Amino acid sequence: MNTGATVNEARFQTLTEAWLDRLMPIEQAAYTHPWTRGNFLDSLASGYQAQLLVANEQLIGYFVAMKGVDEVHLLNITVAPAFQRQGWARVLLDALQIWSRGQGAQWLWLEVRLSNLRAQSIYEQHGYRRVGLRKAYYPAVDGREDAAVMSLKL
Repeated sequence: MNTGATVNEARFQTLTEAWLDRLMPIEQAAYTHPWTRGNFLDSLASGYQAQLLVANEQLIGYFVAMKGVDEVHLLNITVAPAFQRQGWARVLLDALQIWSRGQGAQWLWLEVRLSNLRAQSIYEQHGYRRVGLRKAYYPAVDGREDAAVMSLKL
């Protein structure tokens, strides 16, 4: 966790199974319905793009994305709670966008909980637009929650 140290330099590196013991507590702290270790292992086995943002050997955040024919679908993006509200989500989104363009993608797609207004605002500030709704997409404490579908033209 962030001990109050200043982050002077952050770097991206590929998520590997060796990082999962450090990643899972962040995933569990960040979400009421976190991904499981198996979800991450399945993503790695499928060859999805999975990147970590690390500074001073502390895990700041990560994303997992799936490449399609001419699009990329963001499956998970997380900033460790200790590093939230410091602009790191934008850094992760920039990296995702650069990688996606390099893959020849024309579009980026994602779903976000309707109740997650902060994330929706970050995505909108990054150029994403709400284009649809997926009913009962996410598990929720009281059943299921709808998701906003958002996209970004690259």
